[in-house]
Amino acid sequence: MFAHNKRLQYTVRVSETNPGLANLMLEQFGGPQGELAAAMRYFLQGISEEDPGRKDMLLDIATEELSHLEVIGTIVAMLNRGAKGRLAEGVDTEAEMYRRITGAGNDSHLTQILYGGGPALVNSAGVPWTAAYIDTIGEPTADLRSNIAAESRAKIVYERLIHCTDDPGVKDALTFLMTREIAHQKSFEKALYSIEGNFPAGKLPGDPRFTSVYFDLSQGDVAPAPGPWNAPEHFEVVSGMEQALAVDGGTGLPTSGLTPEEADLVTAMALRTASDPDADPTTGAELGARDPSQVSDPGISRAM
Repeated sequence: MFAHNKRLQYTVRVSETNPGLANLMLEQFGGPQGELAAAMRYFLQGISEEDPGRKDMLLDIATEELSHLEVIGTIVAMLNRGAKGRLAEGVDTEAEMYRRITGAGNDSHLTQILYGGGPALVNSAGVPWTAAYIDTIGEPTADLRSNIAAESRAKIVYERLIHCTDDPGVKDALTFLMTREIAHQKSFEKALYSIEGNFPAGKLPGDPRFTSVYFDLSQGDVAPAPGPWNAPEHFEVVSGMEQALAVDGGTGLPTSGLTPEEADLVTAMALRTASDPDADPTTGAELGARDPSQVSDPGISRAM
């Protein structure tokens, strides 16, 4: 059960109207790294979580993300508030109004014309929010790793938004939201590493022949860049294309089992659709080709 409290989790103080900045803020409202996506991701995970502690954590953070959605939406509305009134009341000339909502390289016409200055569930480019942003798979060790990455990405988007404004109130609220991404990342990491044997994800072990193999598939004269991801003390490094083919010891060629009837049908289809390697048919493109010698202007020939 949810209840709405009229007070925001963090006070929003906007110094002046800035429709262009408001449009950028939509990235954290209806974008893939935004607060709605985070709230839905953790809410879905929490609903099906069997561990009572992790269930509480996921639902707590999901609820907090909804409060962050409210903060971001409020920032968008406050940044648009002055322009919203001007547009609604039509106090400017048409040319001046057009300049206000499209000038300075911003795309604020999106929120101004379509949504009347309020926040919308789109990103800063106008792409609608979609449930496809939610990548929950129902395995805690996989979902928690995804959550850690999601919080990291959201933190970076907040950093970039902070760099786009000198409004002290907006910057202050964004800093709070960015900081909460760090706190959530820490919680998810603690939850992940409190699961004994959390790697690899799931229950089944990998094939030991390949779990510590690094295939060096960057071909050329330059040696591969070294790092712990391909260090010999951690991995068996396999270099060369031939060594990376048919590593199971087979031929590397696909086979399939067919019944006699299926084999006959496949053969018949192959014969019916076979290409004649000796054929040289005239194509439609060749029939429609223009003789360059008949064109006076080479530029026209190239254009055609």
